[in-house]
Amino acid sequence: MKNVAVVYWSGTGNTEAMAEAIAEGAKGAGADVVTTTVGNADVAMVKSADIIILGCPSMGAEVLEETEMEPFVASLDATDVAGKPMGLFGSYDWGDGHWMQEWVERMKELGAVVDGEGLITRLAPDDAALAACRELGARLVT
Repeated sequence: MKNVAVVYWSGTGNTEAMAEAIAEGAKGAGADVVTTTVGNADVAMVKSADIIILGCPSMGAEVLEETEMEPFVASLDATDVAGKPMGLFGSYDWGDGHWMQEWVERMKELGAVVDGEGLITRLAPDDAALAACRELGARLVT
């Protein structure tokens, strides 16, 4: 059984809803899943996971949340993520997803095997977005 860590930051609940749907998809595919907010996560959790899934909405000028998520992501290095499947997700209100593009590239530079271009949805995830979240969780496990 694969071990999946879903770590996220959510200010309004949109990214949290996405995290829950992703975890549901991964569990449905047979994985053992730990889902937690970034404030309760540590690098050891990421390092021990077979699959890493990180979520954060776009903040400010299309950046990661700066007090918890950005420091956590900055603390990761190649020994934590290299060669591991990784999914990235989040919601946004404006812009074109630039924060996600940068985040994907950043994780690829550390050697993570990032799924696609990251999964983003505008504001609250609708049924289609939640279905895409469940598919992401399942796809990373299988």
